[in-house]
Amino acid sequence: MSDAPLRTSSFVMADYVVFALMLGVSAAVGVYYACVDKSPGTSGEFLTGGRRLTALPVSLSLTASFMSAITVLSNPAEVYRYGAILGFYTLSYLVTMLVTSELFLPVFYKLAITSTYEYLELRFNRATRLLGTMLFIVQTILYTGIVIYAPALALNQVTGMNLWGAVISTGVVCTFYCTVGGLKAVVWTDLGVMMAGFLSVIVRSVVLQGGVMPIISDSQRGGRLNVWDFDTNPLRRHTFWTVTVGGSFVWISIYGINQAQVQRYISCKSLAHARLSLYINLFGLWSILLCSVFAGMCLYSVYKHCDPWSSGQVSASDQLMPYLVMDIFRAYPGLPGLFVAAAYSGSLSTVSSSINALAAVTVEDLIRPYIRLSEKQLSWISKGMSLLYGFLCIAMAGLASLMGGILQAAISIFGIIGGPLLGLFTLGILCPWANSKGALSGLVSGLVVSLWVGIGAQIYPPPPEMTRPLPLSTTGCSFNSTTTTEDGLSCSISVLSPWYSLSYLYFSPLGTLISICIGLLVSVFTGTKHLYSAFDPRYLYKEAVRRNGFYLSYSSFKFLHSY
Repeated sequence: MSDAPLRTSSFVMADYVVFALMLGVSAAVGVYYACVDKSPGTSGEFLTGGRRLTALPVSLSLTASFMSAITVLSNPAEVYRYGAILGFYTLSYLVTMLVTSELFLPVFYKLAITSTYEYLELRFNRATRLLGTMLFIVQTILYTGIVIYAPALALNQVTGMNLWGAVISTGVVCTFYCTVGGLKAVVWTDLGVMMAGFLSVIVRSVVLQGGVMPIISDSQRGGRLNVWDFDTNPLRRHTFWTVTVGGSFVWISIYGINQAQVQRYISCKSLAHARLSLYINLFGLWSILLCSVFAGMCLYSVYKHCDPWSSGQVSASDQLMPYLVMDIFRAYPGLPGLFVAAAYSGSLSTVSSSINALAAVTVEDLIRPYIRLSEKQLSWISKGMSLLYGFLCIAMAGLASLMGGILQAAISIFGIIGGPLLGLFTLGILCPWANSKGALSGLVSGLVVSLWVGIGAQIYPPPPEMTRPLPLSTTGCSFNSTTTTEDGLSCSISVLSPWYSLSYLYFSPLGTLISICIGLLVSVFTGTKHLYSAFDPRYLYKEAVRRNGFYLSYSSFKFLHSY
């Protein structure tokens, strides 16, 4: 990384106070729920909130669970470099909620399972369940470690905060309040802090630039409003199709089958509340996305003539937003601390959700089926596993510091593993003739291909004509600039390089489709006779809809009308 000196101010006491208050409030939430609910409880109550939660708090939790500091820091930087086409995620989110509420929710909620991977044993066999569980654990630990490390690295470089102090404090607070408070503490995470951070940047930028229209005009002239790109080339990084189609697969794998999200909406006290929580959450996702896109436009408007990255003022694009904050709020002590609080609020939500989900699948998939324990003992084990996974994720954050270029690969694994798993669950829910041999074959095949393509993309990065970064200028800089090298420009030559240039948003649909296709073929060739009668039809979408579909839709309408 570059050692170029930063020309912005550093944190002052007021900023540290605001940031510390946010961490303190988060810890207090966990203590509150530990004190209020003094009953010993069961592991199911600890992990699912006792199925007593209503739509609104669960919707807030669903929104916050994967809106991490990566969203706060990377989305605006992505718009700054590649344009506002990222805004088409609004359509991906809509498709995701429709598919989740109509396909996966009726099955999972009716079965009243704590772990989504329990379904795999009910539908297929124990080997399928164990493989799915292990893939989820590996994926989540990798992703969560990066969620802790990546924002801490960016904020350390720009604000001067101690890197390992930020990493450890974030991990410890997340682990603490998730361990003592369980799911209910995670559900009540303060999503408003994240929105307040975005809005403070937007309002200040609008004031500095003389209104909203100058920002839109600057973005138009700079090519940032490149939203009407309908190129069907799957090798292009971002087009309408990669963002909407590829993005839908990615987010369905998160909302439809990921333990961290499923655990949330099945914690609702009724099917109607569960479905409504998904749709309320949709408005939260849209709000955060639109704020992050406009924040990226503000970022470009402010630095259109003097790019901090090209001029060597920051050493990574993820540092652009913290740099902007320290620049425009230098005369307003405390507001930079608010933005840092926004970034870490996202991390707290994501890390806490992930730790709770890891504890859930470990207890339900790896301990309960093999060891006979009381509910009280399992509850204590759940809390202990939350503590253990918290420290593992902090350790993973330390390992991330040694990864170099593998950091981006580790983030991509989240989609690479999720795609084949989505194919596996879809196979089980939609295809009554699929058997356990087909399920395992499809999962392994999808995982191998998606990993091959994903790792190949790290070794042979896509060429600029596929990623199409937008031009940046340093003509208005009043200091000597140090030109940085555009990542992805230098890449090795390989016969398979075009294949590895596949948009990273298509890794998930690739893995999903291969899992389904191979799973169906193997099931057909290994025999499906009498298979349908061998398991409970409740495990299929058709049966879940026949029993619950009309009633669920009608009761959701009645519930919404009562509001």
